[in-house]
Amino acid sequence: MWKSFCSLFKKDCRMMVSGKFFLMSLGFLVLYTLYVNFGYIKFMEAEAYNVYLYDPVGTQTTVSTLVQRVSSKEALDTILLEDTDGVGIDASAGEPQLILCEASEHADRHRTDYALSLLQPSGNYSAEVIGSNTPEQKARKEITCELLFFEIAAVGFLGIAAVLFKEKDMGVIRVHAIVPLSKNLFVLSKLAIFLLSDLVFAVLLTVLNVGRLETAAILPAVLYQTALLSLVMALIGLACALLLKDFRQFTLAYLLIAIFVATPVFLSANTAVKLDWIQYHPFFHMYMGLKNAYFGTPTDSHVYYLGCLAAIAVLFAGVQCAFRREMGKES
Repeated sequence: MWKSFCSLFKKDCRMMVSGKFFLMSLGFLVLYTLYVNFGYIKFMEAEAYNVYLYDPVGTQTTVSTLVQRVSSKEALDTILLEDTDGVGIDASAGEPQLILCEASEHADRHRTDYALSLLQPSGNYSAEVIGSNTPEQKARKEITCELLFFEIAAVGFLGIAAVLFKEKDMGVIRVHAIVPLSKNLFVLSKLAIFLLSDLVFAVLLTVLNVGRLETAAILPAVLYQTALLSLVMALIGLACALLLKDFRQFTLAYLLIAIFVATPVFLSANTAVKLDWIQYHPFFHMYMGLKNAYFGTPTDSHVYYLGCLAAIAVLFAGVQCAFRREMGKES
């Protein structure tokens, strides 16, 4: 059985090479790495908000050196018109009054808290350390997590289906219907090659964009979450290849699956858009599990892991049934 599995595995590797699956993955790895290092990180390099203080009578006795003083109310208004991201503090009446150009609610609250923190006396104010990541490390981990999820759930999923439909058109299933091999080996060899390729991709993407030292600490948890997501998407791809007639039919299903999987997850996790039903979205929890792994706080919910394993088991059973039915048509 092991020899048969190895033969199928080698055959699947050759099929993946001929289908340019590995070449496509390498291309996306290079593209993602260039985007992270020369696009995203530079775009996210933002200086701290400028804070301007008008305090003619000196009511604010302890002020951070980051605060820039202005000589008049008119000067404060003028500089805020030029620096729309800045925050003005008018302390001429004694009680500090904040002046700022309106943006999003989250950004305004952040700017307000930052400006007020610069007025606090050092003895009455202390910042709590909630993590060891620098802003750049945080940005790198966030974008790497998003790209890995997108690669497995959308780009890699499309490549998987393309290879499987090519095999189907070549009559591979017809051959498996007559050869004396365990029917489970067909599915297992496919899962093994897709899982291995996703794990290698995750390692390379993380090392290149997060860094070797950071990767060493988080890699086991990241690979575990990657494996769960990879198995689910590979099984869905297998099911689509077995149940749909050709790749044209798959393109419509792919759009629906990609939109359902990716769009709500990214909107809820990375924007101000809040969807009340997102807690019932299975891929949202898988995305958050991957993100928590990148930040060194792996998900410890037994319900989550049991749900993932149950989903994999159900999908595997469904794929096996679809494969046997397809072999029945060919025999």
